[in-house]
Amino acid sequence: MFLAGAIFLVTLTLVIWQPRGIQIGTSAVAGAAAALLLGVVSFEDVVTVTAIVWDATLAFIGIILLSMVLDEIGFFEWAAVKMAKLSRGNGHLMFVNILLLGALVAAFFANDGAALILTPILLAKMRYLKMDARAIFAFLMAGGFIGDSASNPLVISNLTNIVTADFFDIGFVEYMQKMFWPNLISVAASIAVLWLFFRKSIPSRIDIQSLPEAATVIRHKKMFRISWWFLGLLLAGYFIGDRFDLPVSIFALGGALLFLLIAAKQKATKPIMTIKTAPWQVVWFSIGLYVVVFGLENAGLTETIAGWLLTLKSYGHETYIVGTGFLSAILSSFMNNMPTIMVMDLVIDKTGDEYLAYANILGCNLGPKMTPIGSLATLLWLHVLAKKGVVIGWGEYMKVGLIVTPPVLFAALLGLL
Repeated sequence: MFLAGAIFLVTLTLVIWQPRGIQIGTSAVAGAAAALLLGVVSFEDVVTVTAIVWDATLAFIGIILLSMVLDEIGFFEWAAVKMAKLSRGNGHLMFVNILLLGALVAAFFANDGAALILTPILLAKMRYLKMDARAIFAFLMAGGFIGDSASNPLVISNLTNIVTADFFDIGFVEYMQKMFWPNLISVAASIAVLWLFFRKSIPSRIDIQSLPEAATVIRHKKMFRISWWFLGLLLAGYFIGDRFDLPVSIFALGGALLFLLIAAKQKATKPIMTIKTAPWQVVWFSIGLYVVVFGLENAGLTETIAGWLLTLKSYGHETYIVGTGFLSAILSSFMNNMPTIMVMDLVIDKTGDEYLAYANILGCNLGPKMTPIGSLATLLWLHVLAKKGVVIGWGEYMKVGLIVTPPVLFAALLGLL
């Protein structure tokens, strides 16, 4: 257990801190290689892990690629300006509208898509509107929170969702039906709690007269029109794929590459540059980190945690579900949600109670908001903001996260009962 734990901690530290610019995939693969060479995992374990995560990882790459192309044609900027205009200068209504936009982006383009693409657009618009520092902080923190708290409704909304759905063979429609109410509650609770927390920082009126008309920010009008039809067909494809038990990556990555090809033909994007800038490191990150986590499984950690869950079960069904969600949340907050979702999937498999998978997802999607290191999306979000000159300290972040997260998570978990 000691050796497996040490390899995991060193790997996780390298992934989070990225010393000297070491990429997350490089650190994860190095950890996996160490685990393999030291006998913590076997080659058969590596093959098993690859079979578990390949679909989720390629699907995630596809979702981000699609988001990048849409961003290049002005799709998300159009949406941001549209939502701002709909507020008619009411600061509180704009706050709610921006959170609703973040929820929609997270649902269809994943939480990482919201972090990478929507955040810089919102920051630029807030600076353009000359909002003060308190208001910008409120909008940014709330937008970052909703990106994760609203990433539950579809399998494609979060890498954690795809990994768990693949692990337990949960179909697209089955997943969507089960998570409809929990996600709706999570979004509503997030907006309510965030507004209560930040209400004094939100300006009552915002002068939006200087904002351009939404139509003027579209960089390629033909591709913009095509994108609506394409997204509708892609969503239909997910349902068809579910009917025939096809991997979600066929539609997510295949659809993204097809859309990229169409955009390139219309001269709306530079395909080679787009492909190069896609987050390919996530492929090696997912496989490598899961191999490292498998070492913890071999060392008996999952058996121990499974025992904790079965103890909770003796206190009743409600306690079992809520307790699982909060355990996943707490683990995610200090050891990141990707290793947590992997560990807890293995744990839940041992309990035989697969319905806990949904509580695990909610815990791993919401729990990371308590600390800056809780999720890859948050790390990306902080990195994007730092590049734009906005540095949010750990204390500032956790002051919000530790207060806002627990009530929202509790409300979402009640939606599973």
